[in-house]
Amino acid sequence: MQKTRSQPRVVSKSLTDELWMEEAFRAAQRALEAGEVPVGAVVVCDGRVVGRGWNRNIAESDPTAHAEVIALREAGKNVGNHRLSQCELFATIEPCAMCAGAMIHARLKRLVYGADDPKAGAVHSVMEVLNHTRLNHRVEVRGGILAGKCAELLQEFFRKRR
Repeated sequence: MQKTRSQPRVVSKSLTDELWMEEAFRAAQRALEAGEVPVGAVVVCDGRVVGRGWNRNIAESDPTAHAEVIALREAGKNVGNHRLSQCELFATIEPCAMCAGAMIHARLKRLVYGADDPKAGAVHSVMEVLNHTRLNHRVEVRGGILAGKCAELLQEFFRKRR
């Protein structure tokens, strides 16, 4: 009798992306609870979260305290390197120019984001910072993951403020 090996369970990249985006969404909810614009981000390296952030501009009186930048800073400390070339960042909204620039400097491998940002998005909506032809680094990008859910959280926040 021949032994059969069980095949390893393969999880599709799409499903994995959604699971990590749920983590970013939970971070965005923390921003919402704190009265901040509800944007969240997680940096994942080798299948684990190494950085997590949510907007803290108001709490920290810091215009650079965006979810993505906070997550990248934490990831750099946890990885022990300012280069995050094997890491992916999951953000609930298309990053702005500042955050996209930070991803370039970190040599991020991949960005996955939720909702487009037609007013300040620097991946494709307003400008294309991440894959600009004159830059020395390219970031793989996938957008639209849980886009409706991410957009609804932002819309809810701004509806309450008006």
